[in-house]
Amino acid sequence: MSQPALWLAPAMMIASGSIHAVVNAILKGGKDKMAGRAMIDGSSAVILLPATLFVPLPHGAWGWLAASAAIHCLYLYALVRAFETSDFSAAYPIMRGAAPLLTAILAIGLFGEAASTGELAGIAVIGLAVAALVFGRHIGRAGVGWALLTAAMIGCYTVTDANGVRAAPVPASYIVWSFVASGTAIVTLFGLISRGRIFSAARAQWRPGVVAGALSIVTYGLALYAFSLGPTAPLAALRETGMITALLISALFLHERVTRLRAFSVFGIFAGAVMILSL
Repeated sequence: MSQPALWLAPAMMIASGSIHAVVNAILKGGKDKMAGRAMIDGSSAVILLPATLFVPLPHGAWGWLAASAAIHCLYLYALVRAFETSDFSAAYPIMRGAAPLLTAILAIGLFGEAASTGELAGIAVIGLAVAALVFGRHIGRAGVGWALLTAAMIGCYTVTDANGVRAAPVPASYIVWSFVASGTAIVTLFGLISRGRIFSAARAQWRPGVVAGALSIVTYGLALYAFSLGPTAPLAALRETGMITALLISALFLHERVTRLRAFSVFGIFAGAVMILSL
C-alpha cells in the first residue's frame, strides 16, 4: 500500500464495520425481514441511480459486477433466513466471525494475494473472537446452517468485489454500478420468491429501510474504496471490528449485560486489529 493508504484504507474499513452493524440491527428489528432487505437494497439502487450518469462505465469489471450481483442475492437470502430462524446475537457473530477466515482462504489461496504471518494471525484472532460470542446462546441447526452459508457468501462477494473495484476505471464507477446492479437483482429476486408480497409489506417499514439503504451505501462504499487501496484479507478482517461497536451499543443504550465472554471477545477483536495494523 502507498503511504496514505497505510492509514486511510484501515480507517475506512473500521468505520465501515461500525455502520454495518447498525444496518443489520435495523434489518433484524423489522417485522418482515425479506421486505426489509429488499427495501434497503432497492433504496440504495434508487439513491445511486442518477450517479450512473456522472461516473465512467465500469469497463473491465462487468464480469465481476455480474458475479457480485448473483452472489449478493444468495447472500441476502441466506441472511434473511438466518435472522428469521435465530436471534441476532447468535446468528450475527457466526456469520461475521467465519467470514474473514473464508475471505483469507479465497484471497490468498485462489487469487494469490500476499499476507504476512502476523496478518494471518490477526485475521484468525478476530474470526475466533467474534465467533466466541455465540457460545452460551441457543441457536438451532437451521440457524447455524444459514449463518455459515451467509459467511461463505460474504467471503465470495468480498473477494469478487475487491477484484472488481480494482479492475474498474475508477473506484466510484464500480461502487455506483455495484449498488444499482445488486439492488435491482435483489428486489427482483425477492419479489419473485414472495410473489409480490414484499412490495405491500415494504410500505409499513419503508422509513427505516430508506435510512438503512443510505447507510448501506456508506458502509459498503467505504469498504469497496478501501479494497482499491490495499490487500483484501486483512482489510476484510478489520471490518469485523464493527462487533465492538455493536456490543457497546447493546451495553450502553440497550442495557444488555456484558458477560466475561463478551468482554473477552471484544478484547480479542481489538488485539487482532492491532496485530494487522502494526504491520
